[in-house]
Amino acid sequence: MKKYIITVVSIILVLLVFDWLYFYEGMYFDFGKEKPTEYFMKVDGEEIYMKNGDTFTPYEIRGVNLGSGLPGEWATSFAIDKETYLRWFGYIQEMGANTIRVYTIQSDTFYDAFYEYNKDNKNPLYMLHGVWVNDYVLNSHRDAYSKDFYDTFLEHSKIMVDVIHGNRKLNLGRVASADHGTYKKDISDWVIGYILGVEWDDSTTSYTDDLYKDKEDYSSYSGKYMYTSPEATPFETMLTMVGDKTIEYETKRYGEQRLLAFSNWPTTDPFEYPQVITDFFMKCAQVDVEHIKTTDAFLSGQFVSYHVYPYYPYYLSFAEDWSVFGIESKDSFRDEQGRVNAYRAYLTMLNNHHTMPVVISEFGVSTGRGMAQVDKDTGRNQGNTSEQAQGQALVDCWEDIKTSGCNGGCVFTWQDEWFKRTWNTMHAVNLTRTAYWSDYQTNEQYFGLLSFDPGKEKSVCYVDGDVSEWTEKDIVQNGNTELSVKYDEKFMYFLVKKDGLDFENEVLYIPLDVTPKTGSNYCKNFDVKFDRDADFVIVLDGKDNSRIMVQERYEDDVISRNGRVVALAGGVGVIIDNNGDILPMNVRPDYALVCRGFTGDIQEVYAVLQPDEILLSRDLNVKRLSRYARELEETSIPFRSLREQALHEVMLP
Repeated sequence: MKKYIITVVSIILVLLVFDWLYFYEGMYFDFGKEKPTEYFMKVDGEEIYMKNGDTFTPYEIRGVNLGSGLPGEWATSFAIDKETYLRWFGYIQEMGANTIRVYTIQSDTFYDAFYEYNKDNKNPLYMLHGVWVNDYVLNSHRDAYSKDFYDTFLEHSKIMVDVIHGNRKLNLGRVASADHGTYKKDISDWVIGYILGVEWDDSTTSYTDDLYKDKEDYSSYSGKYMYTSPEATPFETMLTMVGDKTIEYETKRYGEQRLLAFSNWPTTDPFEYPQVITDFFMKCAQVDVEHIKTTDAFLSGQFVSYHVYPYYPYYLSFAEDWSVFGIESKDSFRDEQGRVNAYRAYLTMLNNHHTMPVVISEFGVSTGRGMAQVDKDTGRNQGNTSEQAQGQALVDCWEDIKTSGCNGGCVFTWQDEWFKRTWNTMHAVNLTRTAYWSDYQTNEQYFGLLSFDPGKEKSVCYVDGDVSEWTEKDIVQNGNTELSVKYDEKFMYFLVKKDGLDFENEVLYIPLDVTPKTGSNYCKNFDVKFDRDADFVIVLDGKDNSRIMVQERYEDDVISRNGRVVALAGGVGVIIDNNGDILPMNVRPDYALVCRGFTGDIQEVYAVLQPDEILLSRDLNVKRLSRYARELEETSIPFRSLREQALHEVMLP
């Protein structure tokens, strides 16, 4: 009996050890026997092909990026359930997409749903799978050959391969920015390729290249599937090593190959730009996958992946002469209205540069009310766009992608993502709570094709003229004017009732007190007093004159600065505090704030930057301020002297 127990326990221990080594650590046995390599996707020239029976036919990637966020949940919670995924996959295919892209390893629920959706589907949905690089590692002082960068990047790439083959178990935290679970569903039949990496940090890239530029072992690599050309940089060499070893791992363990690309974006694009552009954008790094070559052993092949949006960075708008980019004339990129389409021109540059298929794996516009970037020519902006305008912009972007010769693209993104932040609004919100409410001012939350409206069965309010959802319990003020209020995770809703209200000729004021220690009981702009302090006042003054006013002290707290660019008074401005600050911008600013350090030509400020308004700072020398004001007035350039007038319509204490 004792021997029996020992034997059973020993067998169990052996099985547990094997389970751990095989499923958790990715150990496998290579007996050295070459098996035929299978593949159903391949690259031929600048085209992508999919196997169809005994032949390969062209495959145009019509994709959608799919995140893991839900309202009330952080993306890293991976809280989306199976039923939701199945419903979304159907919606995505209904709108004409054939591919989804994910950035990192998802929950096992996601792969279960993807398998179930495709297994009996004669027209399956395909996938591009990504490998994420941890933000801390990417943006820290460490170079790309550090253990935390290179070793982790390669390890996570191999784990991703095991996951799509349904052959991995992951503990929580094993892969940063990824989920954990037991991955048993083999979805490899529908994974067309991998996109390794993220939008590379230019400082990390440049630092790596500079640190290893004179070290031979870091500027060349020759693997079985990928190798570098003599022009390769150390960072490109690192990518080659990761790509080669990832292909090798899948080939040896599973006998399969699929397409492979490395992520990239304009910040680290391969082009040389005039100094005015490199100086303004502080462009210091290049990644060119043309320096990464493939051998005949890599049967699927390599494509190129870029994230390119129509409004940033607007390199081409800085140059009058496009011949330096290989473009003979701007006129070839003008639309019927005479507008220059710099987005299409840039995509054409990318496609002309590369000898491989180019896929624009991110493109999109936001429907958030807040805006962070402007396409001054076509109006495809980062925010402040209606749903209808978003749809048209996506169609226009797709036409640009196809006309430029690219092999398809992926819309960013499928669903709105409440957890996200934007540089020009993040100062004003609690960043630990962003997932729990929808901030309409933050454009990053509104890129989705799918919106989330609060309410399990229906919204608490519909702004449609029908007041049937309003009840007596919503009333907060009775009298001659009745005021009712509702709210949800997305908006506050107001219902105002007044007998005989002449909306076009009568003004109503609704004060809002949202903070205990700030506010004013007097609005100077309208000579209106209130019973208590208010931070905001909703002014209902007809269809064209209604507005929301903010108390001055409250407004002063919502100014943020990023270099010489500043978000203030609800707009985007640029600070001019020395003569060298007159440089073109990729965004047409709302304001140009001219400060004491500037002594140059005030008309040049307007000519170069084209702001809606020039603001003359209070700290300017009195004589100089007066001279600037006189010159601006004589030339009919919009301006405001902050000595005489406040920056914004505000309530004064």
